[in-house]
Amino acid sequence: MYVLIYGADGATGTRLVDRALARGHRVRASVQGLTGRERSADRLEWVESDLMTRDGLEGDLDSVDAVLNAVGIDAGPKEALAPPPLHTEGTRNLLAAMRVAGPDRLVTISASFVEEMSRGPIWFEAAARLGLSRIFAQMGEMERILQATPWLRWTAVRPGWLLDEAASGDFQVFDDVIPEDLIRTRTGDLAAFMLDCAEGDLHIHETPAIARPEPAEKSGPDAVLAEMLG
Repeated sequence: MYVLIYGADGATGTRLVDRALARGHRVRASVQGLTGRERSADRLEWVESDLMTRDGLEGDLDSVDAVLNAVGIDAGPKEALAPPPLHTEGTRNLLAAMRVAGPDRLVTISASFVEEMSRGPIWFEAAARLGLSRIFAQMGEMERILQATPWLRWTAVRPGWLLDEAASGDFQVFDDVIPEDLIRTRTGDLAAFMLDCAEGDLHIHETPAIARPEPAEKSGPDAVLAEMLG
């Protein structure tokens, strides 16, 4: 399979590139700015592109079988208050380019909290509502854009609060929303599941949620709030 990965230099995108190559796929890795220090590997090519503009997106999509969108908005205080329209305008630009270029398979990152904010302890819910509600609202609008695109074979994966660690191998998949007692999803697990969906054409027109229990030092208030505050 020939996959295009947007956000290939991010936490989840980096793991997507590694896993796709390990599984023998050909990878076109997109970043917003090339540095010249990108890794080299067989079956790997790098492109510079920006979903906030249509310029060049059709070229990114040439000959690929599936698009894996791992682009995300920085959850720091400034971006949380006024997030750029990456999930909305960026998705519209990507879909317009896909319609022209040919591929109709998209696996993208959303969030379980789009469906339900009441997850985890009360301190986490309060912090998420206060600091991240605008980003989650934008992800919800992104999902509505996908749902209104009948030709597109899309999957919007809904993780919990991301933990940048390697795949566990024992993550759980749920319909639409993670259970009330879970809040975290490893970037390695998210990458593995996104690639599973692309490879197997799984969860077409669905919003599967994934998460797993994590120890207190990774899911407690000190760890999570420190990440939220940047």
